[in-house]
Amino acid sequence: MPRSISFASLALIALFGASPVLAQDRQLPSELGPLQVQTVAEGLANPWAVVFLPDQQGFLVSERPGHLRRVSPDGALSEPLRGVPEVYASGQGGLLDVVLSPTFSEDRLVYLSYAEAGDGAAGTAVGRGRLSNEVDALEDFQVIFRQQPKLSSGAHFGSRLVFDRDGHLFIALGDNNQRPTAQDLDKLQGKLVRIYPDGRIPEDNPFVGQAGVRAEIWSYGHRNQQGAALNPWTGALWTHEHGPRGGDEINIPEAGKNYGWPLATHGINYSLLPIPEAKGETVEGTEAAHHVWAKSPAISGMVFYDAQRFAAWQHNLFIGALADQALIRLQLDGDRVVHEERLLQTLGARVRDVRQGPDGYLYVLTDAPRGQLLRLGLAQ
Repeated sequence: MPRSISFASLALIALFGASPVLAQDRQLPSELGPLQVQTVAEGLANPWAVVFLPDQQGFLVSERPGHLRRVSPDGALSEPLRGVPEVYASGQGGLLDVVLSPTFSEDRLVYLSYAEAGDGAAGTAVGRGRLSNEVDALEDFQVIFRQQPKLSSGAHFGSRLVFDRDGHLFIALGDNNQRPTAQDLDKLQGKLVRIYPDGRIPEDNPFVGQAGVRAEIWSYGHRNQQGAALNPWTGALWTHEHGPRGGDEINIPEAGKNYGWPLATHGINYSLLPIPEAKGETVEGTEAAHHVWAKSPAISGMVFYDAQRFAAWQHNLFIGALADQALIRLQLDGDRVVHEERLLQTLGARVRDVRQGPDGYLYVLTDAPRGQLLRLGLAQ
């Protein structure tokens, strides 16, 4: 018996020019009306990030074990693309974020962040390669950034990649579970980094020219940043990071500012003991978090909604949650968070990434050995 074609499927056909995804729609409750959920693809190995390809070519999805795959508009998975670097796939490490160059239509460059082994430990690296015309390989892949020194034994790599309106590339990094390094300006742990797309350091970075300080640094005192997005109305970069046991937080990082970790935190150690270096929830000389969760949802992935398709979602911020197995909707008044809703909790899935598609739907990745790419919209 043929399955019916939903409005969401018709939108996908119009966008990509391909057959609809053959999956039943599900409707889940939400405060703004029924939430329509459709499976675009499944069988992804712990997917970490998704981007949208132009010209009816579907999606690119990174898998943490080290593969980059194309997902066609009808949900078919490609073989792993060739030319992807070898990754340190241990603990939280592996192939992480993927973004397209702001000038992808001209240069076809794809940027990857990933955990890289070396010096007896591991750290986050970022590189770029040219997507082949056949969409089956990254050609001439080149590393443009390495987190130094390498200190991770498998934890807290971050990382998200965001281009700002001026073409700078921001890299949101973790502290490698080495708490004090987030305050050390001669190290790249626990930092937000700002570089040019080819790896050069902008001369107007806040610490350029200071002895003993890494010139790549934009802000510091971060723990494990797994979400970053550019505010489409202000142009400001927002990031979020995992707290320890409690204290996940959102920041709007400014040049040269200290965001506190581990001196300032709303959390405690997983052992239930205090963080040894902590001096309080707020500490003089550091910036207070923009928004805090006292109980950690384990946040990952973040996107502002500014499409016209679903007016009720305008000026909302969506964030994935791993431990809470949810998609968090934050309603904004300017930059202020005025309301929170948890979506998708009945699915029982860890939400790793969320992006706004060119069709105005939200696309979500679930973190599992056989993860899914889901499309979300309000029933119309």
